[in-house]
Amino acid sequence: MTLTVFARFHAAPGQADGVAEAIRRVVPPTIAEPGCLGIEGYRSIVDPDLFHIHSRWVDAAAFERHAGLTHTIAFLQSIDRLVDQPREVSRTRALGAEPAEV
Repeated sequence: MTLTVFARFHAAPGQADGVAEAIRRVVPPTIAEPGCLGIEGYRSIVDPDLFHIHSRWVDAAAFERHAGLTHTIAFLQSIDRLVDQPREVSRTRALGAEPAEV
């Protein structure tokens, strides 16, 4: 079953350009991964220090493989030095796609 992931990052003061660049760098190798259906980075128009990544995966196993890859680990290490709030990652399914008992 398809997995959709939303990740939220809030840049520390003066670090927004670094967060944007880190996201731009991680997208190309991620989209090339088997199991990745799509990935895009976003920047808030209300809070320019707030960023999101939206990605879609063929299943949870594909996302788990992604989490252990070198470019993902390097991205998370660099992001963690640039943010002032804990990163938030939500693994989701589309409404109507949930199992009968949640």
